[in-house]
Amino acid sequence: MGWIDAVGWAGSALLIFSLLQARVLRLRVLNTIACIVLVFFNAVIEVWPMVAMNVVLALINFYFIAKLLRERHDEAAYAVIEVEEDDNYLAHFVRTHRDEIGTFFPRFFPEATTPDGTITAREDRTAYLIAQGDETVGAVIMRDAGDGVAQIELDYVTPKYRDFTPGEFVFRQSGLFTDRGFSTVRTPPGMVAPYYERLGFTRDGTSWRLDLA
Repeated sequence: MGWIDAVGWAGSALLIFSLLQARVLRLRVLNTIACIVLVFFNAVIEVWPMVAMNVVLALINFYFIAKLLRERHDEAAYAVIEVEEDDNYLAHFVRTHRDEIGTFFPRFFPEATTPDGTITAREDRTAYLIAQGDETVGAVIMRDAGDGVAQIELDYVTPKYRDFTPGEFVFRQSGLFTDRGFSTVRTPPGMVAPYYERLGFTRDGTSWRLDLA
């Protein structure tokens, strides 16, 4: 197999791999790279219909990548909806993503839920769903820890939206905490793969802490 065949196989493999991505932005970026590789491959072997097709696909991907990046920091892209802790849809959302939630928040299910996964209602706890349009992209559950501290118990975003910034909107732009009189946000201890440093949080033992302006 010559080097040009290797390029074609690599481009095809990358194209297939891109379609396996759950994250929308990553899918678009990898798909674009694959299309560019296949444009080169098909141009070398002079298969012009495939060149044209991959050029068009790359342009479509560029359009959607630009659109996604524009919306990345758009505070109008998300809405935070307060729900009751025993809300059936919230319970369904948490159960649907139970495995991942348990991975990233190992203390959530034993401490904040009943054995069947139902969220335990408490007077000092509040629950929110994060939505983009008509799609639910995440859930936040917090409780009042006193002294102006909002203790996060769950801050989950679905894989599709992890390349974007619903967390930035929730913690920095939504007024979710300042409107309730909180001056500090503290994340759950022991969270796996936290992303808070890029939002301005500072390390506080095994948790992260954000002092709100």
